[in-house]
Parts: sequence; structure tokens; C-alpha cells
Amino acid sequence: MTFASQGSAMDPAPVIDDPRRKRAILWAVGIALMAVVASVSGLNVAQPQLAASFAASQGQVLWIINTYTLTLAALLLPLGAAGDRLGRKPVLITGLTLFGVANVAAAVTPVMGVMLAARLLSGIGAAMIMPVTLSVITSSFPAKERSKAIGMWTAVAGGGGILGMYLSALLVDVATWRWLFALPVVLTVASLLIGMRVIPNSREATGRFDTVGALTSIVAAVGFTFALHEAPSRGWSDLIVAVPLVSAVLATVAFTVWELRTPVPLLDIRHFRTRGLSSGTTLLLVLFGVQGGVSLVLYPFFQVVLGWSGLLATLGLMPMALLMMFASGLAPRLAARTGPRAAMVTGLGLATIGLALMAGSVSAEGGYLSVLPGLIAMGMGAGLAMTPSTEAITSSLPREQQGVASALNDLTRELGAALGIALLGGLLVAGYRNAISERLSGVPDELKATAREGIANATAVSQHAGEHAEQILLAAQDAFIAGWRQSMWVGVAVMAVLVVFVLFRAPKTTEAALSGDQVRSLPSAQDD
Repeated sequence: MTFASQGSAMDPAPVIDDPRRKRAILWAVGIALMAVVASVSGLNVAQPQLAASFAASQGQVLWIINTYTLTLAALLLPLGAAGDRLGRKPVLITGLTLFGVANVAAAVTPVMGVMLAARLLSGIGAAMIMPVTLSVITSSFPAKERSKAIGMWTAVAGGGGILGMYLSALLVDVATWRWLFALPVVLTVASLLIGMRVIPNSREATGRFDTVGALTSIVAAVGFTFALHEAPSRGWSDLIVAVPLVSAVLATVAFTVWELRTPVPLLDIRHFRTRGLSSGTTLLLVLFGVQGGVSLVLYPFFQVVLGWSGLLATLGLMPMALLMMFASGLAPRLAARTGPRAAMVTGLGLATIGLALMAGSVSAEGGYLSVLPGLIAMGMGAGLAMTPSTEAITSSLPREQQGVASALNDLTRELGAALGIALLGGLLVAGYRNAISERLSGVPDELKATAREGIANATAVSQHAGEHAEQILLAAQDAFIAGWRQSMWVGVAVMAVLVVFVLFRAPKTTEAALSGDQVRSLPSAQDD
């Protein structure tokens, strides 16, 4: 997709008339997209196993998971724009190759450092793949078939996440966490074999590449995520936190000023003057962040505190996932009756209540029933809020700027997930460490140090702790619940602020967003 706001086309892809080739193109890009999406949530289910294999603390396990998501989010815009300039097919093939090699390396690595490097490289490959898959569709399919093809692309994106969760859980239970990387490798090889034969090449000459915009956006995304991840444990005044945070703020300011002045911006931020775009992107950013954080902390609760298998833990998330799908179907009718603003606020309010229920009622003694009401309310609320917010984004810009709208929709979801995992995961780690120390009086220092690293570490060391085994296990469970509550209440506060923002900023009607004077005054953005 094209992110610049002006420029001339060069080497456009021929519109494909052959039905068989169009189906093959859809297969190639759909399989590639599924590989990327399945890798986002796949490692959540293997947190205890990763901690044991690498002798890693809970914070280090979070970095194994979040390095991929963060890299994908930070590079999505720059590498998507690079694909438009360098050629979509070679960028896609290169991304798939890098992604496949990185996943093989992650599967066989014996050390933590190589695992983090492999996750970083797989994130780079994913950032080359994800935007190009949509660009291939929009540049190759005739206008009358494009909407249906994009709908299939969207369905694959949702299905890939679910497939990744369940296959990952099954592989962890019957084999080992290392087999989690088999799925993306197989999907990558299949996409390469099909794509090299059928995907046409195309590129857009949109002037010089916005290097300044790309670098400042990367620094901002990485800096904010790192600071949010480390601040709960180290404190905001720690140099390891303060330097990345200040760098991120300065990079954000530089990005904004530069994008307003450069004739060919990576992302024309003038689009955010429209109510639908600003409210819709903010809602998705925060909501996906909170959901990412909730899913992250639910897995160790199910697996370690309750002693569930990986597959059973994944099934435990089903009420939230199914109700989200159900509510997404109801959301258009609700928005048609009440307007997008009312639908978004209703959904957000319900999701906030669900998060508060989980924060207030979770307990080891209450088990699954202590979190089930919150899962139900959050699933319903998220489904009601997401659909009108996505519609608000796309309807805020004219048809010729839908490439920009699609890019922002992807970016806010991926960046939100990275920030949410960093913030809520960091709060969980800090809360756990603070709470467990006072519960380990009399425990030898060596056992105490291991138990402080995370609940999976505490559970493992308790098996060899003799008379201190039960004390360590109970202390770890209580500390995990304390950390859970701390992170969830922060999530509730963030969601409450979002409700107020959407209440005042979201458009009352879709038509108002489409016909606003600000939209008509925006510079046109070239579409694929």
C-alpha cells in the first residue's frame, strides 16, 4: 500500500483476469499473512516452558514474546513503503525467506541471546510481508472484485490468530515448545512455492523515500515500548528507562514536524484532523493493548496457578473470543441505530467493566469462575467497539485514500499489542516481585532469588525446596494475583480515560465523518 500523499505510478501490476491465477494469488498472500499473524500469539502458551528452558525470568520471557510484536509494529510503515518503491514481489519473497530462516533458528537455539535475535529477525520479515500482502491484492484485482478479496484477507488475519493459539497449545502439550515454530515455517514454504510463480510484480514511484520519517517513527515506537516495559520494575527516574522515554518523545515531536513539512510524507498526519480517524485509531490502539496484556497474564494464571494444560488454557479464552465475534456481528446494527459514537462508548464501557471484574475478583481459590464474568463482559464490549471504530477509520477518508486507512488500521492494532504487553506485563512483573519478597521469610536466599524471577521459576524451584516447597508455591500464587490486580487496575484506568476521549471525539454519525470539510481539504493520497 502507498503511504505517501502524492506521486506518480510506475510499473503498476497488470489487472489479473485469469480466475485460477487470482485464486492462487489469494492463496499465496493469505498463507503468508496467516504465518505472520499466527506467530503473534503463539508463544503466549509456552511461557512456563520458555522460563524453564532458558532459566529466564518472567521479564525476559516477556521480551521473547514482545520483541516480535514490537519489531513488526515499528517497521510496518517503513517497510510497507519500501515495498511500494522496490517492488512488492521481491520484498515479499525476501520477507518470507527471512521470516522462515528466523523461525528455524528460534526452534533450535540453545541460548537466550539467539532466541531474541531470531525473534527480532522474524519481526523484520513479518513487517515486510504483512503490508505487501494487501498491496498485492489492491494492485492486482479489478475494482469490482477487490472488496471481496480484501474481505478474505481480513478473515485470514483473524483466523490465523486463532489457528496459531490452538495449534501452539496442542504442540506444547503433546511435544515441546520448539515445535511451535513448525507452523510458520511450513506456511512460509507453501507461500514461497506458490507466490514465486503467480504473484505479479509492481511498484510505485512516489518520490524519495522518507528516511527521516522512517527512523523517527522506529525510535518512537521502540523507545515508548521499552520504557513502558522496564519502568514498573526500575522506576521512571532510572536512566535505562528515562533515556529511551525522552528519546521517544523527541522522536515523536521530530516525526510530527517533519511529516507536516516534507512533500512526500511516510504518513500524512493531517488525516488525524478528522474525528473518525483520530478516535478510531486511538480506540484500537488502547483496546488491542489491553487485550494483548490480558491474554499474556491469563496464560500463566491458567497454566501455573490453576495447573491447566496449554490446550485447556487456550479453551479458557474461548468465551471472550466467541463473544467478541458474536458482538462484532451485532455492532453494525447497533451503530446504525445509535450512531458510531454511542456504539463505541457502549462497547468500551462494557469492556472496562469486564476488566474491573477480573481485577477485583481474581483468586486462586475462585479459579476459572473468578475471571469468567470479566472475560464475558470484555469479549462483548470489545466486539461492539471494534467494528464501528474500524468503520470510523475507513469512512473518515475518501475512497482514494483507503490505502492509508488500511495501513493505520494494521499499525494501531500491532503497536497497541506491543505497548499493552509491555505495560501490563511490566506491571505484573513489578507487582509480583514486590509482593513475593515479604512472603518468603525463612526461605534460603538462593531459593528466594529464583522464586522472585517469576511464578514459573518459583513453581519449578519449589519441587526441590524440601520443607519450604509449600511456602514458596503459595507465596508465588499470592504474589502473582497481587501483580495481576495491579496491572489490571491500571488497564481499567487507561480504558476509563479512553471512554471519555471517545465520548467527546468520536463522530456522532458516519455521514458526518464522510462529508466533513476537513476531509475535503486534505491533500489526496495515492491509492494502489
